[in-house]
Amino acid sequence: MPTLHLLCGKIASGKSTLAKTLAAEHAAIVLCEDHWLATLYPGEILSIADYLSGAQRIRGVLGPLVINVLRSGVNVVLDFPANTLANREWLLGLAHAAQVPHCLHYLELDDATCRARLHARNTQGEHDFAATDAEFDLITRHFCVPSESEGLVIEWRRP
Repeated sequence: MPTLHLLCGKIASGKSTLAKTLAAEHAAIVLCEDHWLATLYPGEILSIADYLSGAQRIRGVLGPLVINVLRSGVNVVLDFPANTLANREWLLGLAHAAQVPHCLHYLELDDATCRARLHARNTQGEHDFAATDAEFDLITRHFCVPSESEGLVIEWRRP
């Protein structure tokens, strides 16, 4: 039975790194929101509104694809931020539509550690999303810790 692997954690908590590990461990395909946004909308994601618009369009295309891939028996790792109730509802809906189990991998890290990792990541310049400190603060304000009461199977990952 294929599984949909979901990722939750603040910016620079290690979601993309974990996605690669999970893909290798579970012979899964990885779909990364940051990569899709950077490729489809280069230089166009300049605000939260731009992100929301681009992400919504990508979800409209990828949602049915993810369901079909899961139904065909392939594990999927979605490197999409399951950081809000609304995002998790959409992601969980994909697993339900495909009638497969899911696992939400929650990377629990404090803001200071994430911010330090973000600075290092931005310096390296290899990640599709180079957030500023102001963007980190704005996005982190919307972060909501996942709960099993949402119907989620959660694997807690703490440092």
